[in-house]
Amino acid sequence: MGSDGISNFIGGTWRADAAGEIKPVRSPIDGSAIGTMSWSSRQAAIEAISAARQAQPAWRKVSIWDRARMMRRIGEAIAARRAELAALLTLEQGKPYAEAFFEVGKSVDGFNLAADLVKYLEGDTIPTEDPSKRVMTFYRPRGVYAVVTPWNFPVNIPVEYIAPGLAAGNTIVWTPAPTTSLVAVALMRAVEEADLPAGVLNLVTGAGAVVGDEIVSNPGTDAVGFTGSAATGKQISVRAAGKPQLMELGGNGPVVILDDADLDRAVAATASGCFVNAGQVCSSSERILVHRNIHDAFAERLAAAARAVVLGDPRKDEVTMGPLNNSGVAAKVASHVTDALERGATAVTGGKAAADHPSPLYFEPTVLTGVSRDALINTEETFGPVAPLLVIDSDEEAFEIAADNRYGLVSSVFTQDIDRAFRYIEEMPTGIVNINDTSNYWELHIPFGGMSGKDSGTGRVGGRHALAAMCDLKTATFSVK
Repeated sequence: MGSDGISNFIGGTWRADAAGEIKPVRSPIDGSAIGTMSWSSRQAAIEAISAARQAQPAWRKVSIWDRARMMRRIGEAIAARRAELAALLTLEQGKPYAEAFFEVGKSVDGFNLAADLVKYLEGDTIPTEDPSKRVMTFYRPRGVYAVVTPWNFPVNIPVEYIAPGLAAGNTIVWTPAPTTSLVAVALMRAVEEADLPAGVLNLVTGAGAVVGDEIVSNPGTDAVGFTGSAATGKQISVRAAGKPQLMELGGNGPVVILDDADLDRAVAATASGCFVNAGQVCSSSERILVHRNIHDAFAERLAAAARAVVLGDPRKDEVTMGPLNNSGVAAKVASHVTDALERGATAVTGGKAAADHPSPLYFEPTVLTGVSRDALINTEETFGPVAPLLVIDSDEEAFEIAADNRYGLVSSVFTQDIDRAFRYIEEMPTGIVNINDTSNYWELHIPFGGMSGKDSGTGRVGGRHALAAMCDLKTATFSVK
């Protein structure tokens, strides 16, 4: 992408938007301008939807094997640009280069996985009461998918929708978060090398309230894929009423450290859950429930792990945590910590924005003890490098606190008692329960999503589960003599 700010890829070509604006993109590392992007108009989104609609009938008729080959070509193109994409991801998002390099590698795996799994997207033959009937089911693409993605994993999360969506035969209109649009454009450049038919994948950059709203609400799109905040997800659900919606929303995952836990293992895993990507992960360790018998020892060790985090310019090899991505999330993290402190918590380490850094987005790795149950950090998603500790005295108290929250995405439990572990698997009100591992544990093919009745989303991304979710199941009945 050049200095002209053209960042829309519609119908197989890069297009300017005469009705939009060109704005600078600034790095969270130091606030410097690193490029420009188009803040597009609704008209650009409408044109992208039209291109996707025109392309869909032919694309769904492309054989599964040919679609799989194209997914592999996309993976190869991304792999060839892995270092370049990772460097831009670090510059624009703020995560350390090692984390960015890993993320881009997982996006390669995502396209390869979709290429493999789509060949096994099989229907069934179903027995019937009537011996003259034969019933079969088939998976068919839904049509045109609207995909809206966030800034915290701006390469991998789009691939979680784009790869299975395309492999299944859908066409896609994609709008990324504005603060990570440059890396979205770079990813689209790599996809372009695979020679997909024009209109199969379209990119429109700009404000979510404009282009995002248009693509999810426009009757020209048939389904929606979204990862982001619970508040935005609820708005999209209303705007996209009647369309299938695959959504991965927020989390405030409880991590339970029981009195028989392996402390070294629990500390290492919890620190990873709190400080990877500066805590800007929906599955971060956001509520840490520690049994009273081991609370002080755990808090001391976790604080030591927090102090060992190297905060700074994420382009430097020795740095293990960079800045927060934007001023909105920085303000929220600061307000949550302040609220907790005002309600009686103690900052064992950290607790404030870090001084002597080139932007105000650096926040100290923080460990809080004595956090009250009504503190905002215990009831809302913080999305920052903060470890809030609450004391528990029993399993029943842990279950009660875990349930006292509108989120239900991921929980972790540390215990060496297998019976106790299985009880937590049954009782924790989350779609995912990790035993003796970080709340951030994840693999591409594993189903990932929240508990029904909570604010953490609907459906499951990941492997064959995403493929099935992005298809309609069609039933065919035959009458035979």
